[in-house]
Amino acid sequence: MDQIDNHRRKWLALGTAAMGIALLPRQAFATLSTPRPRILKLNNLNTGESIKAEFFDGKTYNKDELARLNHLFRDYRANKMKTIDPRLFDQLYRLQVLMGNNKPVQLVSGYRSLVTNDDLRKHGRGVAKHSYHTQGRAMDFHIEGLQLSNIRKAALKMRAGGVGFYPRSNFVHIDTGPVRSW
Repeated sequence: MDQIDNHRRKWLALGTAAMGIALLPRQAFATLSTPRPRILKLNNLNTGESIKAEFFDGKTYNKDELARLNHLFRDYRANKMKTIDPRLFDQLYRLQVLMGNNKPVQLVSGYRSLVTNDDLRKHGRGVAKHSYHTQGRAMDFHIEGLQLSNIRKAALKMRAGGVGFYPRSNFVHIDTGPVRSW
């Protein structure tokens, strides 16, 4: 009888796992399980620069492409650059796959030096004193043709970090910090 119960438990666990996998969006699951190149297309709205970068080749990160992305994400006000957390690029890539979108991301803000961040805090609202932007772990963006609220919903669904919603300023914030939203 114990042996039958053990078999039943195993089949139940297998069935539950299969059901959980079946409930994942097909594209999101493929992104997580299939090693394939990750490509981002971005426009920096402040500098007018555009980039298409294959930052991950399916096995490793491409250092040259990451350097190009770091340059695009630089603090254009202070002309300072910082290494951007590659998980931010992964998060953005997964977000685009989840939304079934391949349009260029419109970058509003990437890295911010401490001086720039402090200046923005003095002249505006909603800028955190210890912003993840100053660590190279955050970005503000929108995607042409997609509703901001849908981008927010998809980012929240991923549960990959912080998600901020700024409809008046026309951007969504994502970061690689703890899961939270505002």
